[in-house]
Amino acid sequence: MAKLKIALAQINTLVGDVPGNARQIIAAIESARDTHGVDLIVFQELALSGYPPEDLLFHQGLRYQLDDAMAQVTAAATGITALVGYPEYAGECLHNAAAVLADGALQANYRKWLLPNYSVFDEQRYFKAGTAPLVINVGGTQVGILVCEDIWTPDAAAASVSAGAEVCVVLNGSPYEGSKQLHREGLVADRARELEVPFIYQNMVGGQDELVFDGGSFAINRDGSLGMRAPSFVDGIFTLSLDISASPQINDADITPLQDSDARVYAAIVLGVRDYVRKNGFDGVVLGLSGGIDSALCLAIAVDALGADAVQVVMMPYRYTSGMSIEDARKQAETLGIVYHEIPIEPMVTATNNQLKEIFAGLSEDATEENIQARSRGILLMAISNKTQRMVLTTGNKSEMAVGYATLYGDMAGGFAPIKDCTKTQVYELARHRNTLSPVIPERVISRAPSAELRPDQKDSDSLPDYATLDAILDALIIENCSVDEIAARGFDRKIVGEILSMVRRNEYKRRQSPPGVRISGRAFGRDWRYPITSGYGRKH
Repeated sequence: MAKLKIALAQINTLVGDVPGNARQIIAAIESARDTHGVDLIVFQELALSGYPPEDLLFHQGLRYQLDDAMAQVTAAATGITALVGYPEYAGECLHNAAAVLADGALQANYRKWLLPNYSVFDEQRYFKAGTAPLVINVGGTQVGILVCEDIWTPDAAAASVSAGAEVCVVLNGSPYEGSKQLHREGLVADRARELEVPFIYQNMVGGQDELVFDGGSFAINRDGSLGMRAPSFVDGIFTLSLDISASPQINDADITPLQDSDARVYAAIVLGVRDYVRKNGFDGVVLGLSGGIDSALCLAIAVDALGADAVQVVMMPYRYTSGMSIEDARKQAETLGIVYHEIPIEPMVTATNNQLKEIFAGLSEDATEENIQARSRGILLMAISNKTQRMVLTTGNKSEMAVGYATLYGDMAGGFAPIKDCTKTQVYELARHRNTLSPVIPERVISRAPSAELRPDQKDSDSLPDYATLDAILDALIIENCSVDEIAARGFDRKIVGEILSMVRRNEYKRRQSPPGVRISGRAFGRDWRYPITSGYGRKH
């Protein structure tokens, strides 16, 4: 029985590194042809430029590099057909295209129909939409080509099948988000049943700034059943066979089980940290270890992402730092085998307060003195970063970023924020998950009441509602865009809801100056959160 053998290349590209991306693509083409005996290899959306290239697309130098690289990739595509995503410059127009390469030549181009312009996507800023389907013959099978968003509505896929496609192949740059893998598979299954053809869905893998792409490429039979699933968060070449018959069927493929939710979130953050640090050329990371759960989780993530040798931590105690915090920080550092230092900040804080004594005369203590502690720590971490070429990881979570429970130029100082999109509730869940792999976070860190330890006997609950309440309200506000009345109708105290909304609104200026962090939710503080800093919305007159 005749079969079409297909490879899905989950490669981790680097935006703007066109020569490096081309080398990866060529190596995958050669491996798929020579080692795996593949007829068709599929790469991701905009594989040659990296995704998303954003305003690099406006730069003429990028265009020249793409022309040279495409010539090299095209020449390598012999004895195999390759579908390669790339930006196609066509006169004054720019298209998000998939090149069909075979016999050492560019055989055809498919131009993406649907250009998303919501959430983290702004493709209409750059590209002109295509309007025509493309069906190619590969080994006697009619293969329809689609790119990412084209699959989310029926029209492009239906046009491809109407043009004769017996199987549809989709090139994707779809970022990780919660349960999106199951959503993708369900949607593609619906298309397969509607149009009665199999669908092959290729997705990229890797971190790019705050986005993480999870791979998880898959194939769906014409009856909607899952025929293949590649691993998530892993690069590689994954193959399947398509039985060419009156009813094409996917064969000879593995279905990798999905990890549970906490495991997937943790894997996404680890990959995001690894790629952000390495792709930006840093030798490692340094972070402040407070003895609390946020920094403890960030430390575990950093070691899992980069290895113990690339991670350095500093405990910076002050008079309000408990002995328990120091003990737990030492214990975790020892367990993970990392470089650990203790630098008391009392001299720095005292010196700063003395310098300000005359200006502050007659004024009572407030958050200013707490912020001086946090900023002293920030100075030390940034100095270590400058001297050692290790990026500072900030350890704040989404709940804190939302309500401003963080110090600008203090604990917010740094290059990347691993748990920036994790609520405090998720932080606890991820810490418990990490300890199921190996017990690296002291149990006391997880079970104790959270505290910034910036004043005597301080607890987070002094300033904030319990985190279960706070996080539920924040999710309703940030993810669902609910009003105060709508959230209160769910059983929350309206006064508390209003106060939280005011805190979120007031602290936009802080978030705008915070480092990027891994996006794991349906809406993170970053490219899909665009609120004005200066605003009268909700202000009492």
